[in-house]
Amino acid sequence: MLGSRALLFAAVVLASGAGLLGAPGSARAEKPVIELFTSQGCSSCPPADKLVGKLAENGNVIALSYPVTLWDYLGWSDTLASRDNTERQFAYAQARGDGAVYTPQMVVNGREDVVGNDEAAVLREIALQKAHGEAPSIPVSMHRNGTVLEVRVGPGRDTKGRTATIWLGHVVPQVAVAISRGENTGREIVYHNVVRSLRAIGMWKGDEVAIDLPMSELNRDGDGACVVLVQIDAAGGPGPIVGAEMEVWARPNPSAQASR
Repeated sequence: MLGSRALLFAAVVLASGAGLLGAPGSARAEKPVIELFTSQGCSSCPPADKLVGKLAENGNVIALSYPVTLWDYLGWSDTLASRDNTERQFAYAQARGDGAVYTPQMVVNGREDVVGNDEAAVLREIALQKAHGEAPSIPVSMHRNGTVLEVRVGPGRDTKGRTATIWLGHVVPQVAVAISRGENTGREIVYHNVVRSLRAIGMWKGDEVAIDLPMSELNRDGDGACVVLVQIDAAGGPGPIVGAEMEVWARPNPSAQASR
């Protein structure tokens, strides 16, 4: 017998008609956030990296890559990985309470994790959370006004009194890496929407918030995009993402990094 989540998934599929994620560029009040924790030293990760690129093409999904250091000890140090990304992955595991940390691991809306190279599982989790009313719904907007980036977070009532942190992420839209050692030896892998840093820029308590940031600070280190995440502060780690937006101001052609 089908469980309630499976039945809801079937209902969403039947009702969608045009697909789970909608047509690119179509208007949506809810924009799911997909966070992939990946590693250049993981032979199972390339299909997940490719899936992030596919999801990123759809304007109704915010798909992000977080390269981590988990497998650097195997002989190839991930050229894009950071300690902060790795700590975020462990923080999610602590917040969920399951301790699960692996690659490729994809976290949907800051709530549930699925195997990142299983496209069907990823789409199913997106649909189930939408059906349960768990998709991000707080309006977030970004507007470039000369040298200023204006970030606006709208009001919301379904936070149960919880506060949220407003995070700003510096993102590289696309970069290719030539790998010369480890499990992916000889491959050149293209990574999409790579998070290079993530920092808190404010708090959200249910009321509208306006934050202005200098573009000179944002467009650094060759970054071509930024993302804003409004994420509930959960005990023990990051909680559900209740609002998000991403802006890309440069889409450079990927170029292979020097192997090391």
